[in-house]
Amino acid sequence: MNFYRHGGKRVFDVMTVVLAAPFWLPLILVVALLVRCKLGAPVFFRQKRPGLRGGIFEIIKFRTMTNARDAQGNLLPDSERLTAFGRWLRRTSLDELPELFNVLRGDMSLVGPRPLLIQYLPRYSPEQGRRHEVQPGITGLAQVKGRNNITWEDKFRLDVWYVDNLTWWMDIKILFLTLGKVIAREGVVEPATGIHQEFMGSPPTSPPPDTQKLP
Repeated sequence: MNFYRHGGKRVFDVMTVVLAAPFWLPLILVVALLVRCKLGAPVFFRQKRPGLRGGIFEIIKFRTMTNARDAQGNLLPDSERLTAFGRWLRRTSLDELPELFNVLRGDMSLVGPRPLLIQYLPRYSPEQGRRHEVQPGITGLAQVKGRNNITWEDKFRLDVWYVDNLTWWMDIKILFLTLGKVIAREGVVEPATGIHQEFMGSPPTSPPPDTQKLP
């Protein structure tokens, strides 16, 4: 496990992404053309996110929103800028495909806690902050255990459990479970808006995780 955590995981990520390139590169080109036709330029959405040990990197995703503004020139709320096409991209997780470049660049792993917003960093409890002890992932244990249909607290418990128990076999299992979830479109963002609820911090006390339900 120590070898996998401290080197083998990176080798596995790069080899998997490179070997799968004949499948995902053409798909990225097709989706990029669709985004350009439907939403215009730019095709990619870039945003600063915290990664390993809280270090900041720039995540790359496909754009899912318009740049619509009000009379004063301010961007409209996210829910008003998210198009039907953008919701489809999110439901199918195709908007996440460019993160494979983040994996090749070393910013992310295929599997790990999802990289969230920078403003969440001071809102984590010390235990929740342990999710940054490994590289963030395109998918993770929280995604296959409920995606956006579980609470923030449950997501973070799953993230920390993964940090403490990660293995090569667990990553393989999560990748296959993710594929099944994407095909079934289970646990996607709220269907009405496609927008995630913001994490504002956890209550001072919360129930312990039910480890019996974890892999």
